[in-house]
Amino acid sequence: MRLSGTTIATAVFATLLVPGFSIGASGAAKPTASADKAADTNAMPSAEPAAPMPAAAREEAMPEPGGQRHAAPPAELFVGYSYLRAMPTIAADNRMGWLNGGSASIALNVGQYLGLVADFGGFDDSKIRLLGTGGSPSVDADSSGTAYTYLFGPRVSFRGHERFTPFVQALFGGIHASEVTMSTGCTGVGCRVLPAENSFAVAAGGGLDFRVHHHFAIRIIQAEYLMTQFVDRTQGSRGLQNDMRLSAGVVFRFGGHRAEIAPPAAITYSCSVNPSAVYAGEAIAASGTAVNLDPAKTAVYTWSVDGGTVNGTSSTAKIDTTGLAPASYTLKGHVSEGDRAGENADCTAPFAVRAIAPPTVSCSANPSSVISGDSSAITAAGMSPDNRALTYSYSASSGTVSGSGSTATLSTVGATLGTVIVTCNVVDDKGQSASGTTSVAVSVPVVAPKPMTSALCPVQFERDARRPARVDNEAKACLDEIALNLQRNSDAKIALVGNASNGEKGGKKLASERAVNTKAYLVSEKGIDASRITVYSGTQDAKTVSTTLIPSGATLDASGDTPVN
Repeated sequence: MRLSGTTIATAVFATLLVPGFSIGASGAAKPTASADKAADTNAMPSAEPAAPMPAAAREEAMPEPGGQRHAAPPAELFVGYSYLRAMPTIAADNRMGWLNGGSASIALNVGQYLGLVADFGGFDDSKIRLLGTGGSPSVDADSSGTAYTYLFGPRVSFRGHERFTPFVQALFGGIHASEVTMSTGCTGVGCRVLPAENSFAVAAGGGLDFRVHHHFAIRIIQAEYLMTQFVDRTQGSRGLQNDMRLSAGVVFRFGGHRAEIAPPAAITYSCSVNPSAVYAGEAIAASGTAVNLDPAKTAVYTWSVDGGTVNGTSSTAKIDTTGLAPASYTLKGHVSEGDRAGENADCTAPFAVRAIAPPTVSCSANPSSVISGDSSAITAAGMSPDNRALTYSYSASSGTVSGSGSTATLSTVGATLGTVIVTCNVVDDKGQSASGTTSVAVSVPVVAPKPMTSALCPVQFERDARRPARVDNEAKACLDEIALNLQRNSDAKIALVGNASNGEKGGKKLASERAVNTKAYLVSEKGIDASRITVYSGTQDAKTVSTTLIPSGATLDASGDTPVN
């Protein structure tokens, strides 16, 4: 008994379907390595082994998009129903007119997209169109026969979607058709319409699979153009037959694994402040650096501090420390791109408000003791531990002090005699101040004793009676001593007072000549400046010239003496 193509296809479908489901179920029940590892890590010890999770339950437990993707399985087996029909119209004596049957294919995937396909099909011929004779039209008659296809070629699958996988393929091979006989109301040799025949065949088209499970899918549709080259009985030579093959069925997917898709990296956030330590009132710049932001989303930044105020709505902000007490504080930053885990991150950065160290100052005076009316230089040495700018000022308990830098001058004009206290003040740019003092002793000016005149050796005119006004050698010895004295006291002057005895004739004139001659000797012989010598005629009863040294500031008592030109 001859088996029909439909019977064979049905048997193939049933044979493959049962183990296919078994294989799919066993494959689904096998946990992934990552699942096993997670179970080993998190599960508590148990005396009883845990029951395997049903495939359907595991399918529900596994996250879908964003957590996993389904990689191409190494092999896919399709079994299903197929329908063949000549296109666009059915020609007379075309054995490919109406065929029903089943097909099976095995695809070996060599990558995520490319696969190699071996396709086998079996079909029953149910009807054939017979060419009419004479004026009789063509008629469609019931017939019986079988056809078997064996095709091979590449397939390209588009696996971008989680559930649906469209594909295209081009297959090449052959087709074997049995003889076609009339099946109703016909007996004998004349019922054989077409003989058995083999032909080259090409199938090109595509389809769409819907994944139900990692190891099981439904082929919703597979539509292909099928070309054959059977003999055209009307022409007596081979011709092309254009046919359409439509298929649907199930797909069993073997091997492979559910590939984990790494979730988007969680956002990390770090923040910093500059400077990290300030004085109250100074501003601090804050900045945050977020990593793994999604450029397609808008990040929202917020800032807070546990002291002072912070302003900013972007990755940078400004901290105002006005009024903060010296202490340590914390800046907190937050960045968000959504409500999911990993789309939010926080950061912190410490900052401090420092206590302002006051400045110091030392004060000194030079000289520290002055005569009333004199001045003293005041020097202030200020220092800020924080190297802040300093401003100087001064005050005095008496007198006046002037200056605004690190040096000043104390004037004691009008100052009270005794000790004058000078205060040196410094203040920094934060208002912190310091003071230092020094003292200056102000005393009464010392009055020097008034210089006094002094008498020097007298010049004698006793020995030369004939020339009573001549300066002799004895007199020169005295004048040499006088000249030396004047040279030692360059600011001193000398008064020469000439005298004559009462018995001398023309005594007044003679007294004047004696004084003038004495001056002439000092000027011409000893080089004494004439302006330093004053000449008088005196009233003493003696043949002498008295000499008086007049220091600077001294006054000569010349009462009774007469100046001589």
